[in-house]
Amino acid sequence: MGRKHRAQEPQSWDPREPQTPPRPPDGWAAPPQGHPAGSQHQDGPPRPKKRHRVFLWIFLAIQILFLIWVITGAASGSGTPEDCRGLTGDNLKLCEDADDVGTTIGVGLIIGLWAAVDVILGFTYVVYRLATRRA
Repeated sequence: MGRKHRAQEPQSWDPREPQTPPRPPDGWAAPPQGHPAGSQHQDGPPRPKKRHRVFLWIFLAIQILFLIWVITGAASGSGTPEDCRGLTGDNLKLCEDADDVGTTIGVGLIIGLWAAVDVILGFTYVVYRLATRRA
C-alpha cells in the first residue's frame, strides 16, 4: 500500500542536447523570429547606405531657375515699350515689332544657354558616375 513516489530526475540543460521551445499558451502571440528590421548585425553583410540624390535636386533647381528666367523674359516683351510711346501709325507698329524681335532673340539666347548648361551637367554627371562606380 505505501508505495513511495520517486522524485523526477532534473532535466539536463546541456546546450548540446536539442531542445524544442515550449509552446505558448493559447491566445498568446508567438515571439517574432529573426532580427528586428532596423538592427544591423556583426555576422551579416553591412547594408548599403541610402544614396542621397544631391545631383538630382541641383539639376531640378537649375531647371526651375531657367524656366522662371524664360517666363519673365517673355513677359517683359508684352505691352507697349517706353521708347514707342508717343509714336503713331506705322512708326508705332515698327517700334513694337522691333521690340518683339528683341524679346524673341533674348528668350532664344536664354533657351540656348539653358541647353548648353544641361549638356554640361549631363557630361559632368556621366563622368562622376564613371569615377565612382564600383569595380
